[in-house]
Amino acid sequence: MNYNKKTIYPLLVEKLSANYGANNIIEDIDFYVQPNESFGVMGLNGVGKTTLIKILLGLMPPSSGEAKIFGKKILNKEAKKKIAYLPEKFEPPAFLTGMEFIKFSLSLYGTKFNEDEVLLAADRLALDRDALFKKVNTYSKGMKQKTGLLGTLLTKCPLLILDEPMSGLDPKARVCVKDEIIKCKKQKMTIFLSSHILADMEEICDRVAIIDSKKLQFLGTPQKLKEKTEENYLERAFLKKIGLNVSSNRKVI
Repeated sequence: MNYNKKTIYPLLVEKLSANYGANNIIEDIDFYVQPNESFGVMGLNGVGKTTLIKILLGLMPPSSGEAKIFGKKILNKEAKKKIAYLPEKFEPPAFLTGMEFIKFSLSLYGTKFNEDEVLLAADRLALDRDALFKKVNTYSKGMKQKTGLLGTLLTKCPLLILDEPMSGLDPKARVCVKDEIIKCKKQKMTIFLSSHILADMEEICDRVAIIDSKKLQFLGTPQKLKEKTEENYLERAFLKKIGLNVSSNRKVI
């Protein structure tokens, strides 16, 4: 991997490998994320996307290689302060209201809480303001997801790690979330995300990476991936790149 060693990248991954017991999940993964970039990771279920995110969050050690957050090792306290994370299966505490959860989330990062700012952000995500003052246990899946997004994006952390941020959202809400992610980029935040909704990835990601068969199979812009595979749609380009014959559901060798 060629990169400027003098640059402090929001995220730098070098020769990263991980395993569960004797089974290797990912091997020699190399990439970096540029400042203010929206970077997406693509792959089928079980290829190691969640494992990679766990390593980046310091929840799991790699078997070899390393990752750095703004030039610091991932377990460094200063590095961890710069990451806000939204998990795929997000469940806010049921006994809190949405507003209480967001206030608590911001307090963890020392971010000033402003109720008016939260309400305006809720409007942008098409979340009913009144819902924020009700207990989370009354929320639908989509409402919980929007609340989690608010509690993540409003931290204003320089690096946002979003695992399937569109999960459970209807088309209107997905458009709102994409707009909000673009807004975060304009505010000098960097976004690292994974998603199975590749049309969304094409719209918001500056670059994408494909993980398959334990390795990094592609790294570049969505447009470059389509050009290389001679496909007009990112989903079809992705499937062709990993050698999957959709009609037979078998790998093309």
